[in-house]
Amino acid sequence: MKRKKKFLCMICAWLVFAMCSLPAYAGETGEEDAEKPLAPYFFIEGADTSVDHFPLKDTQVSVNINGTIAETYVTQTYANEGQNPISATYVFPASTGVTVHGMEMQIGDQVIAARIKEREEAKEEFEQAKSEGKSASLLEQQRPNVFTMNLSNLMPGQTICLKLHYTELIHAADGIYQFVFPTVAGPRYATPSAEEEENSQWTAVPYLEDGETASGTYSIDVNLSTGVPITGLSCKSHEVDIAWDNHSNARVTLSDPKDFAGNRDYILEYRLTGEDINCGLMLNKGEAENFFMLMVQPPQRCEPEDIPPRDYTFVVDVSGSMDGYPLDTAKELIRSLVTDLKETDTFNVILFSGASTQLSSRPMPATEENVKAALELVEDQVGAGGTELAPALEKAIGLPSSKDAARSIVIITDGYISGETEIFDMIHENLGAANFFSFGIGGSVNRYLIEGIAKTGGGESFVVTDSEDAAVMAEKFRTYIQSPVLTGIQVTAGNFDVYDVEPVQIPTLFAEKPIVMFGKWRGEPTGTIHISGQTGSGDYEQEIQVSESLVSPQNQAIGYLWARTRVERLMDYGFSKDDESVKEEVTAIGLNYSMMTPYTSFIAVLETVQNTTGENTDVDQPQPLPAQVSSLAVGGGYLFGSEPDMLLPFVLTAFVLAAAWLFRYGKKGGFSCGTQSRIE
Repeated sequence: MKRKKKFLCMICAWLVFAMCSLPAYAGETGEEDAEKPLAPYFFIEGADTSVDHFPLKDTQVSVNINGTIAETYVTQTYANEGQNPISATYVFPASTGVTVHGMEMQIGDQVIAARIKEREEAKEEFEQAKSEGKSASLLEQQRPNVFTMNLSNLMPGQTICLKLHYTELIHAADGIYQFVFPTVAGPRYATPSAEEEENSQWTAVPYLEDGETASGTYSIDVNLSTGVPITGLSCKSHEVDIAWDNHSNARVTLSDPKDFAGNRDYILEYRLTGEDINCGLMLNKGEAENFFMLMVQPPQRCEPEDIPPRDYTFVVDVSGSMDGYPLDTAKELIRSLVTDLKETDTFNVILFSGASTQLSSRPMPATEENVKAALELVEDQVGAGGTELAPALEKAIGLPSSKDAARSIVIITDGYISGETEIFDMIHENLGAANFFSFGIGGSVNRYLIEGIAKTGGGESFVVTDSEDAAVMAEKFRTYIQSPVLTGIQVTAGNFDVYDVEPVQIPTLFAEKPIVMFGKWRGEPTGTIHISGQTGSGDYEQEIQVSESLVSPQNQAIGYLWARTRVERLMDYGFSKDDESVKEEVTAIGLNYSMMTPYTSFIAVLETVQNTTGENTDVDQPQPLPAQVSSLAVGGGYLFGSEPDMLLPFVLTAFVLAAAWLFRYGKKGGFSCGTQSRIE
C-alpha cells in the first residue's frame, strides 16, 4: 500500500507542477500584451540575452562586530558591459532585525550620499530622474528583511558602486552567539490575496536554473572584537580562514573567493569564556537624545520532572520548495521531536502544501503506536504544490487541546510565502490559545516569517541548515521548553529618569533567553534598574547600578536599535498596519533617524544628465536559487525550453496515469487526500 500511495503522490506532484508551470511560462513568452506573472520564474537564456541582464558584477560585505552589536557595510558594483543604457531592479535580503541607516552612490569620482525621504516622494523623484536621463538609485523596503535596489540610466561601459550601512543586535542561545548574513531571498509562493498587494510585486523576481550561479563575485569579511576571550569560532555555512590578533579579536574571511558565496546564508558562530557580554547596561549620550540598552539573563533551568503535561501540534510544510533535502530534513526533525515526547504529552500532525491533511481529529497520547502512525504519515510525503500555510495554521488553532496541558503549535517550513502578515495576524489573535514555535529548514529560509512567528506567538525560532542539525535543534527545542517560565516581569528605574522604553511589555520568558530593553534617559546616569518576576520555585530579583555603566560614544548604534525596536512593535508583525497614526509615527521615526521603514526610502540622484537618447532597457536582475532548494520552488517552464506545446501531452499523460490508478485502487480505500484526518 505504501508504494501505491507514493506512486499516486508522485503523479499528483508532477501534475500540480505542470499546471503551475503553464501560467508562469506564459509570462515569459515575450508577447507585448503579456503581463509578467506575480510569482518567481526562471530566467531562460535565449537569442536576445546579453550581458545587459547581469549588471551586478561584485558584492563585498564587511562586518564589524563589537560586543553584541554588528555594523555591516555592503558594497555592490554594477557594470554595464552591454551596448544600451540600463535601468535595473535587484532584490536582496538582510537579517530580520537590521536598521538600514545609510547609503552612498559612487559614479566615477563622484560620491552622492543618499537622502531619506517618504517612500512615495522618493519613488517619484527616482522616476523623474529616470525620465530625464539621470543616473539614480532607490532603495526600498519590501519586508523588514527584503529590500529592492532600483537603478536608472546605467550607461554602456559605466560602473556604479552602492554602499549600504546597517546595524543589528546579536543574541546568544545556550552560550552560542550567532551572526547571520542572508545572501539570497528565496522564491516566495504568493496566494491570490497576496498577489493583489502592491508591495508583493518583488515576488516576481526571476531565478537562475537549479545549479547555476550568478556571474558576479561575492565576498564576506568579518572583524570580531568581544573584549573577552573567544572560543569555538566557526562558520558552518562557508569555508573560512581565521586570523587572530589576540584571544578576543579575530578576522574571518572566505577561504576561496572563487567559490560562489551568494546562494546561502552566511552563519558565523562563537562562544565566550569569562564574563558574559550578554548582560549589563550600555549608555549613549547624544546631542539631542540619550539612549540605553539593558540586557539581563533570567534564571537557570528547572528539573524535567517539574514540567507540566504539554500538547503539541506539528504543522509541517510538504510543498514543492521543500522537495528533496528540506523535506528529508523535516522528516528527520519530526522523528526527533515526536519520538522523545513524554507519555503525559499529547500531539497531532498537520501536513500542508496546496491543501492539508491531519493525523487525527483530536490530541493523541504519545504512545509508541501513535508515534509510529505519525512517522509513517510523514515518511510517505513527497514535496509538491503551493505553500498554503494560513489554512493549515487556522486548522491547527481550531483543533481541540488536552485539558490542563500547556499547548504549543510548532510550524516547520522554509517560509517561502509572501503573505506573512496574514500569519502574524492569525497568531496575534490567538495568543491565548497556544505558544507558537517555528523551525526554518534550509540555507536561505525566510527568516522574517520564521522569527516573526516566534516573536508574535511568545515562542522561539530555530533554523535547521542541514540534516545533521535536525537532532541538535530538536534537543535545543526540548531544552528550551523544559525551562522555568519567568512571569510577571517588572522593570523599574530608581532615581534614573527613563522614557520611551521598548518593549512596552515584556512577555513570558522561557529558558535562559535574555531580557532586552531599549529606551531614552535624561539627566545624570545615576540610580538603579530593578528587575523582578516569578519562577516556578519562587520570586526572582536583580538590581543594576546605573553609575557602574560607562557612557560611551561607541554606543551610538543603540539609538538605531531603539528606533528599529519601536518600528517593529508598531507594525512589522501585522498589528496595526491600517492605522493612519501608526503610519505617521513610523514615517516620522524613519525621517528623524535616517533609517529605512515601510514608509521611508533612500534616494540618490546624479544631477548630470547621462542618457540623452531616451532609450532605456529595463531588466530584473535574476537571483541564484538558494542552495539545496529544488527547482519545484519556481513555477517557470524550465522543463520545456522554447516548446510550450510540449506541456499539453505532459499534462494529459499525468491525468491518464492518475485516472488509471484511481480505477484500479480507488475503491479499495486506504488513502485520503485533502483535509481529512488519518485517525478519527
